[in-house]
Amino acid sequence: MFQPTESQKIGIGLVGIGGFFLFLGIVLLFDKGLLAIGNILFISGIAFIVGLDKTRRFFFQSNKLKASGFFFGGIIVVLIGWPIVGMILELYGFFLLFKGFFPFVIEFLRRIPGLGLILNLPFISSVSIFFVLCSPCRYTWMQ
Repeated sequence: MFQPTESQKIGIGLVGIGGFFLFLGIVLLFDKGLLAIGNILFISGIAFIVGLDKTRRFFFQSNKLKASGFFFGGIIVVLIGWPIVGMILELYGFFLLFKGFFPFVIEFLRRIPGLGLILNLPFISSVSIFFVLCSPCRYTWMQ
């Protein structure tokens, strides 16, 4: 069983709170203050979970520079004052950055008792299979 360290527990909390602020900022008609706080908490939570050096290496790999540019550019656009455009850029960058993790997340969520039943419904299952098959790491994941 995976036992997180104290800093990883803090990081999980920061990512959760950052996600909550992002959700709240979107619900409250793209409030740029809440979106900015959510972005900062989310990124700092990732840094706490995996470490500063690994976070830097993840975001600034040569094959992920385009995705990182969209993600961080979206954050800057939100801070400038165009929250809708910034969130669109951010979501595109987020999808490009983390698309390799989607199959693992979906498989993890399927093992949760209540959520597994929902994810195995016909339409939702076909959407989740689409993410698995379109993932760049599908061969290592399926083996």
